[in-house]
Amino acid sequence: MTTTLELAPVTLLSNGVEMPKLGLGTWPMDDAEAARTVETALDMGYRLVDTAENYGNEKGVGQGLRASSVPRDEVFVTTKFNKTWHSVEGVRQACEGSLERLGLDYLDLLLIHWPNPGQGRYVEAFEGLMKVLDAGLVRAIGVSNFKVTHLNDLLSRGYVPHVNQIQLDPYHRRDDIVAVHNAHGIITESWSPIGRGGELLSDPRVTAAAEAHGVTPGQVVLRWHVQSGYLPAPKSSNPKRLAENLDVFGFALSEAEMAAMNGMGREDPDMADSDVFGH
Repeated sequence: MTTTLELAPVTLLSNGVEMPKLGLGTWPMDDAEAARTVETALDMGYRLVDTAENYGNEKGVGQGLRASSVPRDEVFVTTKFNKTWHSVEGVRQACEGSLERLGLDYLDLLLIHWPNPGQGRYVEAFEGLMKVLDAGLVRAIGVSNFKVTHLNDLLSRGYVPHVNQIQLDPYHRRDDIVAVHNAHGIITESWSPIGRGGELLSDPRVTAAAEAHGVTPGQVVLRWHVQSGYLPAPKSSNPKRLAENLDVFGFALSEAEMAAMNGMGREDPDMADSDVFGH
């Protein structure tokens, strides 16, 4: 029997849509794993599920949504589309394709997965997003992996994403991007929020806070995101870890603990550069 946890609180997007402050990431799950995990997570208390065309698991996510006990209108579903669809009409095709694979009538959030500036069509892609928003196929629109220059290309035309989903954790601070978000009411959503290895979770600044609060290092890092105003979407298919990841709203880090973690940023030459990488 699945243990039900307290639902994550919500934040308001600039268009008034409510978005949970913590969600479930599904990369790199296949359809079968995604179906099992989404059903388990929703019945446990998750209300935000994040997928993408490129993950290849939208069908499985849809199966998990239908198998859970949670009504569709209580779940916030996000997906993202690839560079193939970077045109006004292409976004409509991408949106309809995702809806078909997910088995849904509408999306809560649709994102441009990567800017692909070498292709030079992400502004057109955002114009396509505005069209599907107006058509009622999606409730909110945004971007993913956009740097300051990419955001400024949109903002200079008066186009403001509701969300930008970026790689972000205490080691990978993105203060320049977050500053633009804060100035324009864009929600910062973080992917890979607890890092991609064990080094972050074994950092003494993290483990000391975990010991002080009687929680896991992963919970400390997720709490750092929440207190910083970021919206993390950690991935796990392990029920115990799923429960831990959602259970971060019952404690708060001290000012000193937050300050220590805010000082952890460092350069990472292996980090994906969205000026050159994208699909």
